[in-house]
Amino acid sequence: MLTQKHINDIAYKIVGCAIEVHKHLGPGLLESVYETCLIDELNAYNLKVESQIYVPLNYKGKELGNNLKLDLLVEDLIIVELKSVEVMIPLFTAQLLTYLKLTGKPKGLLINFNCENIVKHLVPLVAEEFAKLPEK
Repeated sequence: MLTQKHINDIAYKIVGCAIEVHKHLGPGLLESVYETCLIDELNAYNLKVESQIYVPLNYKGKELGNNLKLDLLVEDLIIVELKSVEVMIPLFTAQLLTYLKLTGKPKGLLINFNCENIVKHLVPLVAEEFAKLPEK
């Protein structure tokens, strides 16, 4: 049975993997480098991870193609958007919220590797689907 705790446990592992990558590489590299290394870390934890997933865009019942792309989808539950930027802008959070809405996934993580501390700059988001799940 899917619970909020189960999803949060996976999110905790994802953040731990991101910290490990950041610890070894530090800030200042391209997002694609961090993505490759994070996928490797997630695989080491036996987490199912898909990268660069296209999301079909439906508008008023019409399929408009695969214009949106998620950085990572972990365990088919958590969307992980990666950044390597000096400044996190509100648009990044809005983008992840929209991805959650369009996909129906319960949780998202916005991770910026271009910082001194991953956890301080982490943006965890939950969708309505998360709130509907039992806690434990």
